[in-house]
Amino acid sequence: MSEVKEEQKAIDYGSCDIFAHQNKAKAAATYTDAEAEEHAKEVGAKPRPRETISEIDERGAFIRQPNAFIQPFGAGENDLKAEANRFAIYWAHGCHWSNRPVIVRDILGLTDVIADVHTTHSGETNVYGHGFADYPEHKDPLAGAYFLSEFYKNANPDYQGRATTPTFVDLKEKKAVNNDYHRLTNYIEVQFRPFQPKDAPDLYPKKYRKEIDEFNDWLFPHVNNGHYRMAFCQSWEAYNEAYEDFFESLEKLDQRLSENRFLFGDYITDSDVRLYVTLVRWETSYYRNVGPIKKRITEYPNIWGYVKDLYSLPVFKKYTFFEFPTEGGPELFRSFAYRIASQVPYDKLWTSDGSRKALSSTPDEVYLRHPEGETVEDYQSEISTTIWNSPEWADRNPKNGVLSTDASINPIASKLRD
Repeated sequence: MSEVKEEQKAIDYGSCDIFAHQNKAKAAATYTDAEAEEHAKEVGAKPRPRETISEIDERGAFIRQPNAFIQPFGAGENDLKAEANRFAIYWAHGCHWSNRPVIVRDILGLTDVIADVHTTHSGETNVYGHGFADYPEHKDPLAGAYFLSEFYKNANPDYQGRATTPTFVDLKEKKAVNNDYHRLTNYIEVQFRPFQPKDAPDLYPKKYRKEIDEFNDWLFPHVNNGHYRMAFCQSWEAYNEAYEDFFESLEKLDQRLSENRFLFGDYITDSDVRLYVTLVRWETSYYRNVGPIKKRITEYPNIWGYVKDLYSLPVFKKYTFFEFPTEGGPELFRSFAYRIASQVPYDKLWTSDGSRKALSSTPDEVYLRHPEGETVEDYQSEISTTIWNSPEWADRNPKNGVLSTDASINPIASKLRD
């Protein structure tokens, strides 16, 4: 797969510079619906299902589809095997689910082991879902696909759901192998440990995986998916329920972060990556789609300080994209995003003043290191499953997201300092 690796290096994957990204978006606008239609006929792609039709329950609530490709990476006979230069992460700039694995990959020093391709819209109206508008011929540069859904079709010709980011694609077989954003970063952390540098950070310490998994499975319905529950629901009852869940959860997290630099203490864990990417999308984009809000992220003093603390780290900044619409609507009522946002000094506003370092016993070290003498075999273990991948809608009811310890409390307080 060395030729794949070299080809990837030759591609410009974009910049966190907002104007560079805006210019790319304008260039990509030349990808017309007519062209997308031609490509779809060529490869047999089907229109992308709509969440607001196919994922709404009888109460009008948005119940997100379960992930279709959840075969784990691991040591089991039927498990996927971690391998260098065989897999690529397909992700989207504006998708916080898919910002997670590329951040984790970079933190763990795996950029030369796991490739990545960013997706965009397909055509002007995105009828066929994730495409590759930023690349020559509007084609995936590593596997030659026009649509992300082609990899799903290659893996399962009968698949009827949405092709989603992130997706782990097997470049050798050109098929989707895992789109389980609930556990994908954990596989990178644990099963790709043999390919990480010896001194790579430990984002998922083995002795605290139970607490981290439980917290992540609470974070999903209450915060990560909170915006979508508000934006896609079709009833006042469902909207109000999601609204209360989201903002009550932010209050709890703001309290938790008043005493903890990061969610589990002095060091960044997998959970911090998950929370950060959602807060970024909410503060800069998503809140505009849901109606009235209780508070902006900037109004939670501890959360806002936490976001800036993480943004100040190069790897988080690299995958923070401030995106603005290129069309502003009627001349008189053009939006703030169209008129002003490109002038906002985001880097200045989002950079930390360093004050949260006072909460840490190791202020200049934000990553936990693996214990002395720990082997790769010691670190690896079977990754837990999650209820959020259940095929039953009742199982995926957000009310099932519960914690044994209130979210405002760090259940392993001070232990990550050991």
